Amino acid sequence: MTPREIVSELDKHVVGQQAAKRAVAVALRNRWRRAQVAEPLRQEIVPRNILMIGPTGVGKTEIARRLAKLVHAPFIKVEATKFTEVGYVGRDVDTIIRDLLEVAIKQCRDSAKRKLEQQALDAAEDRILDILLPPPRASGLGSGLSGQHSQEGVDTAQSSTRQKFRKKLREGELDDREIELEVNQPAPALEMMGPAGMEEFTQQLQQLFSQMPGRKKTRRLRVAEAMKILADEEAAKLVNEDDIRSEALERVEQQGIVFIDEIDKIATRSDLHGADVSRQGVQRDLLPLVEGTTVNTKYGAIKTDHILFIASGAFHLSKPSDLIPEFQGRFPIRVELQALTVEDFERILQATDASLLRQYEALMGAEGLHLIFQPQAVRRLAEIAHQVNERTENIGARRLHTVMEKLLEEIGFDASVLPNLKRDENGEQSIEIDAAFVDQRLAEAASREDLARYIL
Repeated sequence: MTPREIVSELDKHVVGQQAAKRAVAVALRNRWRRAQVAEPLRQEIVPRNILMIGPTGVGKTEIARRLAKLVHAPFIKVEATKFTEVGYVGRDVDTIIRDLLEVAIKQCRDSAKRKLEQQALDAAEDRILDILLPPPRASGLGSGLSGQHSQEGVDTAQSSTRQKFRKKLREGELDDREIELEVNQPAPALEMMGPAGMEEFTQQLQQLFSQMPGRKKTRRLRVAEAMKILADEEAAKLVNEDDIRSEALERVEQQGIVFIDEIDKIATRSDLHGADVSRQGVQRDLLPLVEGTTVNTKYGAIKTDHILFIASGAFHLSKPSDLIPEFQGRFPIRVELQALTVEDFERILQATDASLLRQYEALMGAEGLHLIFQPQAVRRLAEIAHQVNERTENIGARRLHTVMEKLLEEIGFDASVLPNLKRDENGEQSIEIDAAFVDQRLAEAASREDLARYIL
């Protein structure tokens, strides 16, 4: 995809923030450009990591998440505050890459299963037909030519019956019939805790216990349910785990994206003193990952030289220059995201693909209730959300969720028992929400700061 196409796709889900969208679009396109460069120069081209700076709720995480979905790249979001310096109690930063590889393994396995879906379904059909139509026992009666003709006749009849049942099975006529099936009972999950620095060893022990064969249990299931279970079993048999492992390692090294949120929380302010187990120490531990190192995992070694790192933070109490200089240098592209305006809130409510208004209309539609939002009501909702953000804490677009829940609190509670309302041409009950309705529900709480802090 070209940078313009990437930005156009991101516009469907994230309002505004064009500078950030352009930066990630160029970073993604540069991966394709690097793939066109011949060796050995290709190995020297490393991704330009991005630092997003902006208040909470303006789209930092959503931009990175949608970007990964666009290209089906291995993506992981981590909180910088969850990690501590090596040797202390807490998570080691190397687990970021191990978790990213687990994501890639799952992606590759799911992709392989989709490709083998038809073969798995055919094998599952055969197993169900074997249960419904057990093969006849070989008879010892008859000999010579007459016995051979007799056996051929039985085989022909059995094959004809089997094809008829296969047709019924594919058309769903046998879905409600019950059969007895022997299924594997998964081994119980065993949670293990180990000392600091031994996370990989602990994971390997957990995997060893999880691979122990579980008990088999005979269950009585509907054919439709049995088909799903057997199809999964057959797909697992067909998948080549070695190919999945090698493909996942390649995808992580060449396409992996790591999003580190709350990076400002590990910036050391000059007025703080004491141990920095979760601050400077974590920054120093992250340096090799971001610059390029080799991380050993249970699937093999991973080089992080070409993994794209995107860090983000609000930087309310600190500033990017509070990060250690070496860490700052690993994020050459800095993008500042702007606080949301009233117009942005208005677009978030109705212009995105999965806008809030569309979500609430669908939820109430399940009760046969048709919500009609007037343009003036949408504008008023945007103004109230912006006003509350300015008067209290600015939580960005997340404020809209609070405002919408308060607005539709009574309707949501009484939707299933609302009395006679006017019906539209489709026979649905409808409620029209205008600016007066919004003010009636929200104006007082929004205007009083003491109420807004606790209600909105």
